[in-house]
Amino acid sequence: MTEKNKKTVLITGANKGIGFETAKQLGAMGFEVFLTARNKGNGETAVMKLKRKGMDCKFIQMDVTEISTIRIAYEVLSKSIEHLDVLINNAGIMPTSSGLLDTTPAVMHNIINTNTLGPLFTAQTFLPLMKKGGRIINVSSSLGKISGHASDYASAYSISKTALNAVTLKLSAALKDKGIVVNSVCPGWVRTDMGGKNAERPVEKGAETIVWLAAEAPLEITGKFIRDMKEIDF
Repeated sequence: MTEKNKKTVLITGANKGIGFETAKQLGAMGFEVFLTARNKGNGETAVMKLKRKGMDCKFIQMDVTEISTIRIAYEVLSKSIEHLDVLINNAGIMPTSSGLLDTTPAVMHNIINTNTLGPLFTAQTFLPLMKKGGRIINVSSSLGKISGHASDYASAYSISKTALNAVTLKLSAALKDKGIVVNSVCPGWVRTDMGGKNAERPVEKGAETIVWLAAEAPLEITGKFIRDMKEIDF
């Protein structure tokens, strides 16, 4: 079982990109990290990289689009720890940058299931392990903002992140009396497989605010959309 005072974090889709960098930074801070991924081989490889750096990290296989795997992951985790301090809903996809009129039903369903419903069902499932002071962080995007100039770029992805921000607001209200905070994060345009090599931010910068919310941010901050450790409009 986890040491009594050791902080624990579960990060979805953390075998690469922002999720992996977040795991690395929190691991370096002394967190016990539970890293999830759909692919067992990729997840185990990521965990080995972190263990070689002396970090306390374990792999749990989970596909956020499959509620059965979320429930199995919960059973696995609940046998390893008594409490979960931080849940980071990082897993996400952007399979197309097409406009809305060119988005097929299959693509829309897949994106919503992964980027919106996955984080919601993951949060619902793992809540029994979370106590007062717990933190839920949903990795969103500025493309999900309603305020400001409208664009038809990557419309399905944008809609999924708008909906994820709504999940953040509703979860924060539902969990307020339990003392569990819920926030969305905009990591910016980051150089990852999704963001591409021309993105303006290194992955370290993309993880920065997520790590801050997980480890240092005041617990009074909840139901907010955060970029660079500052609140922005939804």
